[in-house]
Amino acid sequence: MKKWDGSAAVVIKEGRLLMVRAKGSSAWSIPSGGIEDNETAKAACCREVWEETGYRVKVESSLFVKKAVKENYDVTTYYFMCTYIGGTIRYHDPDGLIEEVDWKSKEQLHTIELLYPEDAEMLQELLSNEASLY
Repeated sequence: MKKWDGSAAVVIKEGRLLMVRAKGSSAWSIPSGGIEDNETAKAACCREVWEETGYRVKVESSLFVKKAVKENYDVTTYYFMCTYIGGTIRYHDPDGLIEEVDWKSKEQLHTIELLYPEDAEMLQELLSNEASLY
């Protein structure tokens, strides 16, 4: 089995969660992607947000590590709580996968399709507790 390590960013600003939608998909997810050689999980997290959205973020804390097996891959994803520090929506995605970037409210999370539905409860809880995250 092959191994894949990645990072995912939870970025909340003014009660909204930063999310991306890939081309050819109706499902939304938080910015995420693979960790490159000689890169830390935190550095990958910040790079992926910038590549997929054009925003700069700072990692505040580690949230958890999710492990899964997906299509013959042993997948490990490091989730981080991040703070938005600047930038504007601009795509730098070398894979050309991102179609749309948006800030979603807690209410919208109930109505959109999530690429990783197992994250829904955690994302809702973080949005509800935004004031105590920082």
